[in-house]
Amino acid sequence: MYTAKYWRRLRWGSSMAINPDYSETKVIETVAVAIRTFYEKLTAKLNELKIDKLTNKNPYLYRAKSIESAAEFIETALSAHISSSEETIFGNDFFEPIAIAVTGGQKSCAKGIDVEVQKEDRKFAIAVKSGKGILNANAQESQDRHFFNAGKLADQADLKFKGILGYSFGRLKSGKQGKPRHYEELAGQKFWSCLTGDDEFYLKLLDYMGDSPERFKADFDSAYEKAKNRLIRDFTNTFCQEDGSIDWKKLVEDSSKEEKPPTEKSPTEKPKRKKAPKNA
Repeated sequence: MYTAKYWRRLRWGSSMAINPDYSETKVIETVAVAIRTFYEKLTAKLNELKIDKLTNKNPYLYRAKSIESAAEFIETALSAHISSSEETIFGNDFFEPIAIAVTGGQKSCAKGIDVEVQKEDRKFAIAVKSGKGILNANAQESQDRHFFNAGKLADQADLKFKGILGYSFGRLKSGKQGKPRHYEELAGQKFWSCLTGDDEFYLKLLDYMGDSPERFKADFDSAYEKAKNRLIRDFTNTFCQEDGSIDWKKLVEDSSKEEKPPTEKSPTEKPKRKKAPKNA
């Protein structure tokens, strides 16, 4: 059961900014590191990507799209794979570090909470999401429990508590009344304004990027083309027939047959060296 004291703490300070005295220099440095990390991780994923990561997707969908060549299959599947990876990496390695930098907080060890900030007798718990609409009903219930637990710990320490579920971009529909939660949802301009007290911060983030994206994009583009060529080669060797057409039945068997067929090695793949027998 929730005590009156706990509910009083939960409702505290709905319109107050967490850190209006944030360091712009620190934010610019954090953004530069975040962009470099984003491209490094994305490039590493490309370099390590194997053909089975793309062929285990829905083969019926690709057949329904009338894809006819290995190049078209790989370009479509690779683009979708990278797009999904981008969202995850960017959310974890871009928005979250910036939220820490602007609030002066720290990475949280609590489950479901990304950033913790303590200002005198006030405790903020922040969960940072890359965009709105990514939580289903079960995920919302789970997130609510995480904030409730964080609020109990703050209450035990006699701290005023505020839980924030922040979406880094987008906007929330106004006037929608749902189930009461132990946190406040904020999105886009409103979220960053809550953290910084600066209504223009969400736009300033673009300026803080400077020329960092351009400096790292060339290496990423090179890695992307190499991965695409490598994957087209492997797909052709494994899933194309003698006339060059895609063997759709073989592709479906590879992803769906009860017993997965043995993987055929690419002719360019180097054989593993056999270990020399130990001397008796």
